[in-house]
Amino acid sequence: MLILGLQGSPRKKGNTNYLLTTFLQAAEQRGASTRMIQVAERNILPCKEYVVCERKGTCPIDDDMAAEIYGLLRQAEVVVLATPIFFYNMTSQLKALVDRCQTFWARKYRLKLSDPLKSTRRGFLLSVAATRGKTLFEGLHLTTKYFFDAIDARFEGSLLYRGIEGPKDMADHPSVREEVEQAVAALMAHYTPRRRVLFLCRQNACRSQMAGAFAQHLAGSRLDVATGGSEPAGEINPDMAKAMAEIGIDVGFRKPQGIDAAMAQGAPHTIITMGCGDRCPVVPGADRRDWELPDPAGQPPEVMRRVRDEIELRVKELISAIAA
Repeated sequence: MLILGLQGSPRKKGNTNYLLTTFLQAAEQRGASTRMIQVAERNILPCKEYVVCERKGTCPIDDDMAAEIYGLLRQAEVVVLATPIFFYNMTSQLKALVDRCQTFWARKYRLKLSDPLKSTRRGFLLSVAATRGKTLFEGLHLTTKYFFDAIDARFEGSLLYRGIEGPKDMADHPSVREEVEQAVAALMAHYTPRRRVLFLCRQNACRSQMAGAFAQHLAGSRLDVATGGSEPAGEINPDMAKAMAEIGIDVGFRKPQGIDAAMAQGAPHTIITMGCGDRCPVVPGADRRDWELPDPAGQPPEVMRRVRDEIELRVKELISAIAA
């Protein structure tokens, strides 16, 4: 599983960065893969209110949101938002990222698409502030609440610190490490009992992506799902994305990856292969199953639908067999 940290402070070595780093390190010690985005260093343009997202579900602005961050937000099962308080809210750099997630809001509420990870994704808030006002975090809390709703993340909790102004105030805080450890332990408890399943095909653009999405949608609380391909394509198959959207499942912004990248996320208990040939890995102790399924890429829509429906049935059978 991936935990994505959004570091919103312009100070790369400041208190917010220290707090988020401590949180992610604690998660890594419990087996999670983590990734931190230094938001202020990224090319994230503000929302231009083109309203394209509400009609098509995509944003026409070409920047780091389109190139990487949308995909990471979809891949992550935990999103940690970290920011200092600027005028009773988050930094402008982080707010630009949040505003651009109107794209996810539109896919969810306008296009009625369901993210396969919506039942398992969680959000956590970290924040520091120099002053100590009673209502200091209220504006941030409200913005964060609706951000997490847009990206389909349940608001799991927060760690908020007042009176943090000096460069090492957070590092010198007497209880921060214990509080972070407790928060991470409670968060990770939702994910540690799961069985890890790896779905593989040749390009990781069609069959394995559908299987992974169905497994997350149907049993994300019981399965830790990864997908990969022996010859990964540059992007997912658009016809596959349309076929999944027909039944309300959103696979937009997913990125094909190689087998090594998928394996790096953790050793699987079960491997399902769908045409990756001799390059499919052999993992000692893992249960390997081969699904003989035709490659629907480039075929008429009805072929894609038949393969989609067959994969759904097989995923349901797999869940009954290994995650009942």
